[in-house]
Amino acid sequence: MHASLSDPLWSSVVSVVNQVEARLARVDWERVARELDADGWGRLGRLLRRAEYGALARLYDDDARFRSTVDMQRHRFGRGEYRYFASPLPPLVAALRGGLYERLAPFARRWAAALGRPDDYPRTLSEYLARCHRAGQTRPTPLLLRYRAGDYNCLHQDLYGAMAFPFQVVVPLSEPGRDHGGGELIIYEQRPRQQSRATAVVIAAGEGVVFTNRERPVRGARGVFRAQMRHGLSTVTRGERFALGVIFHDAA
Repeated sequence: MHASLSDPLWSSVVSVVNQVEARLARVDWERVARELDADGWGRLGRLLRRAEYGALARLYDDDARFRSTVDMQRHRFGRGEYRYFASPLPPLVAALRGGLYERLAPFARRWAAALGRPDDYPRTLSEYLARCHRAGQTRPTPLLLRYRAGDYNCLHQDLYGAMAFPFQVVVPLSEPGRDHGGGELIIYEQRPRQQSRATAVVIAAGEGVVFTNRERPVRGARGVFRAQMRHGLSTVTRGERFALGVIFHDAA
């Protein structure tokens, strides 16, 4: 079942980009930077309207929109399912991916400098994806996830090749408490010679949360060290939970 031309996902590309840019301009990015530095994740506020996140969730059963489907239990990733979008991405997803990248790239460059890594994050997503493609990473990675009662996602890192942007964004398409129970985003941090820390994050439908998918710089008594980060999803106890995942590097 294809979305209709009147669907908010398929309206004028210029209009979609302008709307997304207006929403991203309202985000307090200085606060987001502080939250990322302190905890490895931060809230972005509402990025999608109800009609938009509802339309995205309805795309899940449209096979033509996706390049592959992953049964998490089969691969021992947890329980549930997710689908990677095929090219071209829906304009709304493409606009979010491009706009978010441009605002997160300065943070990525700053973290790379702190960790002594090369600065491989140009200003625009198109430039970055060109580098991914030259490295053999050509498959789009934005995805939709679906969890039902009893489903969960094991702790993991979303790395698909040598090129890896350090941040990604998740936007739930279902309302906690109304559409499902459980299903909190889990952020897990492991520091050298310390016990690990796990944080459960409840996210409203349409709200964006950015988090690091690999590691973050932490200043200690002897300088900066790398805290390893993973993320997952707690068990959904009832109902059904959909989410949009925005990953910036493409896959090999």
